[in-house]
This record gives sequence, C-alpha cells and structure tokens, in this order.
Amino acid sequence: MTEIKRLFDFPYHQLENNPNDAALVTKYDGKWTPMSTQEYLDKANAVSRALLKMGVNKGDKIALISSTNRTEWNIMDIGTLQIGATNVPIYPTICAEDYEYVLNHSESIYCFISDEEVLEKVNKIKANTKLKEVYSFDHIEGCKHYSELFELGKDESNQPEVENRKNKVDKDDLATIIYTSGTTGKPKGVMLSHWNITSNVLASSPRVPLPETGGTRILSFLPICHIFERVLIYVYQYAGTSIYFAEALDKIGDNAKEIKPNLMSVVPRLLEKVFDKIMLKGEELSGIKKALFFWAVALGEKWEPYGKNGAWYEFKLKIANKLIFSKWRDALGGELYTMVSGSAALQPRLARIFGAAGMRVMEGYGLTETSPVVSVGLYKNNMYKVGTVGKPIDGVEVKIAEDGELLIKGPNVMMGYYKDPEKTAEVMTGEYFHTGDKGEITEDGFLKITGRKKEMFKTSGGKYIIPTLLENDLKQSLFIEQVMVVGEGEKMPCAFIQPNFDFVRDWIALKGHNIGSSNEEISTSEIVIARIQKEVDKYNVHFGKWEQIKKFTLTKEAWTIDAGHLTPTMKMKRSVIMDIYQDLYEKMYRG
Repeated sequence: MTEIKRLFDFPYHQLENNPNDAALVTKYDGKWTPMSTQEYLDKANAVSRALLKMGVNKGDKIALISSTNRTEWNIMDIGTLQIGATNVPIYPTICAEDYEYVLNHSESIYCFISDEEVLEKVNKIKANTKLKEVYSFDHIEGCKHYSELFELGKDESNQPEVENRKNKVDKDDLATIIYTSGTTGKPKGVMLSHWNITSNVLASSPRVPLPETGGTRILSFLPICHIFERVLIYVYQYAGTSIYFAEALDKIGDNAKEIKPNLMSVVPRLLEKVFDKIMLKGEELSGIKKALFFWAVALGEKWEPYGKNGAWYEFKLKIANKLIFSKWRDALGGELYTMVSGSAALQPRLARIFGAAGMRVMEGYGLTETSPVVSVGLYKNNMYKVGTVGKPIDGVEVKIAEDGELLIKGPNVMMGYYKDPEKTAEVMTGEYFHTGDKGEITEDGFLKITGRKKEMFKTSGGKYIIPTLLENDLKQSLFIEQVMVVGEGEKMPCAFIQPNFDFVRDWIALKGHNIGSSNEEISTSEIVIARIQKEVDKYNVHFGKWEQIKKFTLTKEAWTIDAGHLTPTMKMKRSVIMDIYQDLYEKMYRG
C-alpha cells in the first residue's frame, strides 16, 4: 500500500484502491474526453522521463500557466513533482510584467501554457527570463506542443531513474511556490512542502461530503493555480471521484447540466452572481408564479439547519422545494447537493437560501500560507453553523491573539516566503502564523471571521470601522455589484459603489424610466442614485450611527481583474481602487 506523504502519492493511491476510468475529464472539440487513472500516471511518468532527458534536476522550477483547469495541468503537476522538481503555478490573468517578475523571481527554466492568449504575454517577456523553452497544451503554430514530452519519454529505459528520484523526494521537500495575488505590492512566493499540502488534504478529506459509493462527479472551475482548488483536486483524487474540468466560467451552467455534478467548489462572488441571475428571472414572472417565487425566497432567508425552525416550517419548505427550488437545482444539473465555499466571506443570507434550496454551502477558511484549509463546515455531526467557517480541521491549532488576530499552528503552515526571510519573520511568532484576519471562536467551537486587521480603520472621531462587515451587508442588494467602504482619518465612512449594471438596466426597463442604458448614464442618474440610497439606508440600520455610510458615489466602470480593481481570486485591491477614484474620494469628503 502506498503511504501518502507526498503529493504524487495521491494518484498512485487511487490506482491501488479505487482506479477510475474517468479520473480526469476535459472537453475537447465539444466532447467530454475521460482519462483513466492508469493513463494519467502513464503520461505523468512519460513526462518525468522526458524532463530528466531535458536536464531537469531536483529543485528546478517548472512554471504552469493555464486559462482553464484541464487534464494536462495535472499530468504536468505529477510528472514534475515526482522527480523532485518544483511546480510554479501562475495566474493566467496577471499582466505580462507580472509574468516576468514571477518567472524571474522563481528562476523557472521551463514554462507550460494553455493557449494563444497566454503565449502572447509570455512571448513579450520571454527574452528577459531564464526560460529554456515554452510548451503549449493547445496546438499553436510556432510553439512546441507538450505532447513532444510523451515522444521524448516514450523510451522507458530511464524509468528506474524516475523511480530513484521519486524515492528520494522527502515529505518536507519544497513542492510548489505559489505567488499570492496580493492586494498590494509585488506578489510574495509562498513555499509549500509536500507535507504542508498532503497533511492538509488528509485532514480536510473527512470534511468533504463525498458519497462512499463510486460514480461521484465533481465540476472543477476555480483556478487550479490557487491552492484552494488545487487541494480539493488532490482530495478528489484521494477519494477516487471523477473530476470534470469546466470549459470556462461562463459555461458553468451548461457544463453542470451536461455532467450533473454532485459537488463543486465556489467563491462567494460566483454564488452572488448565480443568485442575481435567479432573482432577475423571478422579476420577469407575473401573477401567482411571481408571488410563489418570492414567497419561496423569503422562506429560504429564514432557513436554519437541522430542522431547527420546526415541523410547520419544514412542511412549507417541502412545498417551496417542489414548486421553486427544484428548478434552481435543475439549472445546475439536478444532482448538486453540496458546494464548498472559500476565498472570501459568504453572506449568511445566501448560505440560508441555497441551504433551503437543497444545495448546502459549506464555508471554509484558509490562506495560501496555510496550504490552505484551517477550518470548514460539515453538515453531518452538527459541524455546520450559518455565519461561521466551521470548526478547525484535525492537527491545526487556532489561537486568538490579544488584539483579536487569528494565529495558526500546524503541519500546514508554509515553509516561508521564497527569498524573503524578513517578510517570513514578520508573519511568524515561533510556530504560529499571523493571518492578518480577526476572528473569534464561539462557545460551541465554531470559527467566525470578523474582519481583516489591516483593513480596519479609525475615523477622526476615534471610532473603529470594519469595512468588510458593511460591504458584505450592502452587497446583498441586487442593485450593488461591488462596494468599498473608505474613510480612514475622516469624520465619517463613505463608499465607492459599482452598480449591478445588468440588474439596473432591467429595473429601468421594468419601471419605464427615461434613463439611458450606458454605464455612465446609469451611474450619474439621479433616479438610480436615489434608488441605491434606499438600499444603503436599509442596510445602514444594522450598524451603529458612527459606522453608517453617510455618502456614496457610483462608479461608471465595472470593477474587473483585467482593469486591476480585483485580484485573480476576485478580492478588491483597495489601494488600486483608491488611486483610481481619488477624485471621487476628494469630492465626497471635500466637495
């Protein structure tokens, strides 16, 4: 039996215990194409043999940049790791200059990319790096195809050397350097060992509600270059499930209908968008259908787990499920019963509504530096509570510092920041990692995140403001897509708000208002501003007088990753947004 200590042990464990004819499934030319566990490992071994022939040594860095999750990424991952080389995943959406920084800082010698768009960015800066060669997964003219490695590795005469290298990989060896998307400054390279991640996979696996019977289908679409999805991919391999890689973010609905997933991971922003679309459809209904739709939503907003609302509520919920929520599930394949959410805070309202609709959202918490899982909810065994991120996983210790900051200790805590001992020292106290997040542990052992230490600010009156609490409440409004609360050192908090332009356009048409439909016309319309003021007033009542948003301004741009407002994991880059809207800030406070 394979003892699991290193990341490449997971597919071997699957081959021994639960071989799967559809271990990894990617869509090529409109057709889902499965790869068995055996073929997956055969190809990974061919890659290892080829890399050895290409002169790759232990500790050499191999970069991977893919616009979508796909089978090829996983083959390269295992093929790289089992010869003691280091996998350097890079976010596809960052700019060419950031590619250059990461490739140079990591000293990557080979780079494997997915498509033409990524290649274009790499080619711009390739001459300034130490890259010996770039290979692509798609067939692109003028670029070597990664299948050349299978050809080079076809001769199995150096397989004993692969086995020898594999045996020499220690659990504490560096496996990957993940460059954090960072909301400020240059990205930091988080060094994670095989055991950092492997221990996290083994401790997290019991929290993932996978059926014990085979045939479980997973839909994977969150970026695999991010440690959250990557750890889940290893969890799924450990469990022997079939992993289907979505074609793109905008194809998730279509892909879900085709493959009928049982489980998928999400980020709150995505769930918010799914919910907004559902609500837009509800607005288009009329008469009894519309009344039933909003009755079901209102019922869902009151949902409590484990039937805590009593028999009468559960009876009404059965009716809502039959008439309304079953259609929501059908839109995502009809067999999706659990979603795992991470990366940012989930609105409790959404957790309740999706829970009522039979698609429970298990919220988790973690950071790249903690490989990543610190805690996660699980519906069985009463380990789930709305508004919390579950209970810490086995082997991971959570301590609350005097100032409320969460400190983490465990085998999952990173080796440090690559080439940056000073920054590493700044975030470590002994074996404890300083998360920068504030939180509390409830009486019954659930972890609750209350805000970001650095993002908390003081007004000129000396009152503390936790912007994320206000922002998460305001984002429940269908009229508001993004919001950033500002006001450090000012007499009151204000906000930049990006309207939900699609919803507002539909609302304008529904109400028959004489307003143009461009982003600029919407963001300057007195009618829209007055309507969003109503939303702000509605959520302000949840906060103390000193915390309430006194003024806001609407932005005419949609906040995007490409424009620099958001990180690749869709977190706000606060300093960038502040720079972009400095004039609006001055107007709110000084105008």
